[in-house]
Amino acid sequence: MSGPRLLDPQTQALLDAVAASGALATHQLSPAQARSAYLSRRDTLQPPPLPVGKVRDIEIDGPGGALKLRIYRPGADTDTNTDTNINTNTDSLLPALMYFHGGGFVVGNLDTHDTLCRALCNQACCVVVSVDYRLAPEHAYPAAALDCIAATRWTHANGAKLNIDTTRLAVGGDSAGGQLAAVVSQSCKGELDLAFQLLIYPITDARMQSESIERNGQGYLLGKRDLAYYYDHYLAGRDVCLEPMASPLLAPDLSDLPVTLVLTAGFDPLHDEGLAYANALSQAGTKTQYVSFARQVHGFILMGRVIDEAQLAIDTCASALRRALHTESR
Repeated sequence: MSGPRLLDPQTQALLDAVAASGALATHQLSPAQARSAYLSRRDTLQPPPLPVGKVRDIEIDGPGGALKLRIYRPGADTDTNTDTNINTNTDSLLPALMYFHGGGFVVGNLDTHDTLCRALCNQACCVVVSVDYRLAPEHAYPAAALDCIAATRWTHANGAKLNIDTTRLAVGGDSAGGQLAAVVSQSCKGELDLAFQLLIYPITDARMQSESIERNGQGYLLGKRDLAYYYDHYLAGRDVCLEPMASPLLAPDLSDLPVTLVLTAGFDPLHDEGLAYANALSQAGTKTQYVSFARQVHGFILMGRVIDEAQLAIDTCASALRRALHTESR
């Protein structure tokens, strides 16, 4: 017999503070205001960024012009998992994770997810390539997806130049970024032999029909009206919700996709579609693990300064990445 649904006390305290502040919800802001507000929360909610071996920003030719990438490389003194003997010298060949940030396709950038990318780089002992894809409404569907696909293909083609082992290339992201990772995996199936996909509370069904959108659609940071705001900007009013590039859950064939970890939050409007995608992958024969942080809200993995379980979630993601990318059989 299940008991009442309870939030993590630290998360409840955060929600109480947000409510007391009178801050406007995302759907009440312009895209520019929403981007500024999202970035400003970094200093109050995220822990300080950890050092890594090397970070550099580059630009490549993308579908819509210059596309920025930030490349994180671990160093021997930044590997936080010293129980294994992995060569992390500057010139060593390492596996890599393509990371696509969250933010509803409207907000977020390389800086909003810098701390998370550094943690994954260190703990999974892999290169992380963070992608600054185009945002809506200036660049509507499917611009973000096309940028992420192009960045993944470019990284795969330039693995030797980047000291990346492209036989061990993973994709991942949170929220909208999780959707983009799923889209990249589907789009590159049969072309790139991706090793893993990390889907952190992903968007998988843009039809907004799941029970958790109603159950968790108000009072838990990401609201139902915020979701509609994001979709209105990204999908630009077009009837594309049935297309797999908008709703990866609806793809006709989910077999032969990379080994997957799906992570969800219990008080997240996206909870049910994340679970549905994990189940659909498993039913299609794709090796999938599913973890739900039952007492958390959407976006919590970026809130390690105030929510302890954020680090546990990062540990979970990094451990799965490390196992997938550093297994001798690959």
